[in-house]
Amino acid sequence: MVHTDKEKYKDILESSVEYLEQHGFENIKADTEGYETPKSFAKSGSNITVTPDIVAEKEGRKHYFDISLKSEKPKLLKSKWLFLNTLSTLKSRPFRLITTRGHYKFTNEMLNDINLNNKTLIKI
Repeated sequence: MVHTDKEKYKDILESSVEYLEQHGFENIKADTEGYETPKSFAKSGSNITVTPDIVAEKEGRKHYFDISLKSEKPKLLKSKWLFLNTLSTLKSRPFRLITTRGHYKFTNEMLNDINLNNKTLIKI
């Protein structure tokens, strides 16, 4: 989710955290009230920072999660996903996308545009 959409979709972020808690994830860091904010990554040479929506651990492995919702800035969202996918590959950590009803088609089209067709979505 792009930073400008955080307030608009706060309820979806909270339900995603609840879903992960029910599925055995621990040490959850989320960009919402009541949780520690995940580590941000800054792009050198500019003022752009990328923060995963949720970072959680399960069975000793750290997982990155991003919430996929329709956005006014699809280019920024694509670059965020590509960065998080690359980061998770380098560190051998899973990266998953969480989406909700009404956003499946948008998410699949975005994944096809950036050739991340192999990503399975968590549908809440």
